[in-house]
Amino acid sequence: MDLEELPSNLYLLNNLCRLELKYTRASKVPPNLGKLKNLKVVMTSFNVGHGRESGIQQLGELNLDGSLSIGELQNIENSRDALEADLKNKTLLVKLTLQWNESSIDSKKGEEVIENLQPSKNLTELSIYNYGGNEFPNWLLENSLWNMVSLELRNCKCCQRFPPLGLLPFLKKLEIAGFDEIVRIDADFHGSNSCSFKSLEMLEFYNMSEWEKWECQAVTGAFPRLRELSIIKCPKLKGQLPKQVVPLERLQIEDCQQLEASAPRALRLELRDCGKLQLDWGIMKELAMKASLLEIVGSDTLERLEISDDCVSLLIFPLDSFPTVRTLDLSEFDNLEMISKGVIHNHLEALNIKKCPKLESLPANMHMLLPSLKQLWIEDCPRLESLPEGGLPSNINEMTLKNCSRLVGSLKGALGDTSSLESLWIGELDAERFPEEGLPLSLTSLTISHSPNLQKLDYKALYQLSSLQTLGLWHCRNLQRLPEEGLPKSISHFQIIDCPLLIQRCQKEGGEDWEKIAHIQTLEIR
Repeated sequence: MDLEELPSNLYLLNNLCRLELKYTRASKVPPNLGKLKNLKVVMTSFNVGHGRESGIQQLGELNLDGSLSIGELQNIENSRDALEADLKNKTLLVKLTLQWNESSIDSKKGEEVIENLQPSKNLTELSIYNYGGNEFPNWLLENSLWNMVSLELRNCKCCQRFPPLGLLPFLKKLEIAGFDEIVRIDADFHGSNSCSFKSLEMLEFYNMSEWEKWECQAVTGAFPRLRELSIIKCPKLKGQLPKQVVPLERLQIEDCQQLEASAPRALRLELRDCGKLQLDWGIMKELAMKASLLEIVGSDTLERLEISDDCVSLLIFPLDSFPTVRTLDLSEFDNLEMISKGVIHNHLEALNIKKCPKLESLPANMHMLLPSLKQLWIEDCPRLESLPEGGLPSNINEMTLKNCSRLVGSLKGALGDTSSLESLWIGELDAERFPEEGLPLSLTSLTISHSPNLQKLDYKALYQLSSLQTLGLWHCRNLQRLPEEGLPKSISHFQIIDCPLLIQRCQKEGGEDWEKIAHIQTLEIR
């Protein structure tokens, strides 16, 4: 809203019970609102200005309700002014954000201000941004915020130790980022050797540039309910990660190049540049990994596997080592030449292969060995010129081929009369004319995208696709016109996106091809 100022006589509304100031430009609180004893004020944000009229003292007389973000705290001139905000007695305020300007470096003043901004014990969510003090306030060190559920500490670059946060009995979510002075996290962080962080479900460390060691192994019974753990951009972290009795639902470790530790047990792992992290393959269900993978270890539990790495010298990917995998995503393997498969794999439903420049063949006899395969995506695999002998599994219903023009040419007859392929996406096609005859008659959706050489559509080949309902032409900037005969009557959804020559001819007013598409139920032309 454009509201910049509230009327000064607002306090005369004796029966006013609730005032909401959300997303406005108002920087001053009307005077004497404290006289309205039944008034509850909801403010999304308050930026501290200079002088008493725009200072933090304005909050003192308000009965604040809900959540509040207080910004520009570096503008508080005297730390005693923060006491006048009287946050300690704002018992209805349950969510609070305290934020300094990132350039604020007066650590002593910052410590005094934050000490005087002690919130009520009813607070459940607290975020502190860009705090410049060396120590956290006593009210956080002493765990007086007993009802805390969520805590975010971000860019507190001068803080040298953490409060004993493990003692907070109801804390479920903890995010810690940008602590440049923290080298080690020890038992004080946990606060106790017996069941610390007993309610915590999500823990994230981010951008901890000097953090080297986490002394967590000696703390018994910690994190009994932890579901998600993220450690991102901690380049000096080396050893020890928590051991979980109950497996995590999600473990994310990225940009921790010196890490040498055993990974906590987890059902889903998302890993990138994680040093020599040792994995427990025994229970994981999903693995997404971008890192130097020195050895492919088999798994009888993995259901989703995504591996990406342009440094691995892997020549053959052993699909037989993952008999339970349902989705396999391989990308950026510079040396991968083939995917081996010797026995029937009844679980694989989706196979995605991207940016594997030396891949020469798909699994032999895949039409028999991969009977459950439904989705196939192949992108930027220039040496892959033909489908394997016997063609593709008959249950495939979605296929995407990008920058694989030779492979597209081999589709003719590859799926056979029993094909169930419904959706085909062709991208970066190196041809002037498409489609070719012989595409499966089961197709209901065909999309051609990012093909600058494409100039004409083949009507005869399109006409043979008697089940075709959706036709998409995306970013084919040299496609000149629609076929003289028009489009098959079966098409009910037609898309033209960023095809300038064709868009001009398909305009309702004066378009030369308009009559060919006017009957189509749904048109998208942009």
